[in-house]
Amino acid sequence: LNLFLDDIYHGQRVLKDNIVPAALVLGAKHFRREFMNFSVPRGIYVHICGTDLIRDDRGNYLVLEDNLRCPSGSSYMIENRSAMRRAFPNLFQSYGVRPVEGYADDLLKALLHLVPTNRDKPSVVLLTPGVFNSAYFEHCFLARQMGIPIVEGRDLVVRDARVFMRTTAGLVPVDVIYRRIDDDFLDPLAFRPDS
Repeated sequence: LNLFLDDIYHGQRVLKDNIVPAALVLGAKHFRREFMNFSVPRGIYVHICGTDLIRDDRGNYLVLEDNLRCPSGSSYMIENRSAMRRAFPNLFQSYGVRPVEGYADDLLKALLHLVPTNRDKPSVVLLTPGVFNSAYFEHCFLARQMGIPIVEGRDLVVRDARVFMRTTAGLVPVDVIYRRIDDDFLDPLAFRPDS
């Protein structure tokens, strides 16, 4: 997948070789020309993929959806598992169900992997659209589990091509933003003017 995205964003071999019809990619709702030829940290375009699996009437597993933008639902999975473990303490052990409690730690490790190497105390924040978003519970849950601040756009400011978080003690540099908002709301100059 990363190679496919890399080709789309860096030279478009996939499009030129007709592996995927250009109109399908360039006309896709979430395709952003603004990110073409843009270098991302460590060359990683997709850090988290939310894949929804279902079973058909014959018992075959099928992929219902792959969500590469802002996958949601991990907090519900973790909380559900916790409630089930309290209600049925021996159930998971007897069926060999793998644990999910380390998800937030693994997520934080993935985000810290993106920090520039010269940072002593890296700063990671979770960017949320706010309390009216349907996944706000998850945003708060994950930020709390990872031990990182949760911020809205108004909490961030850019100075000299560097992002800072506004705090009561002044501006704090931000190294990594785990964004949980859609592209349209990232920048009023490049995307939606009302964002």
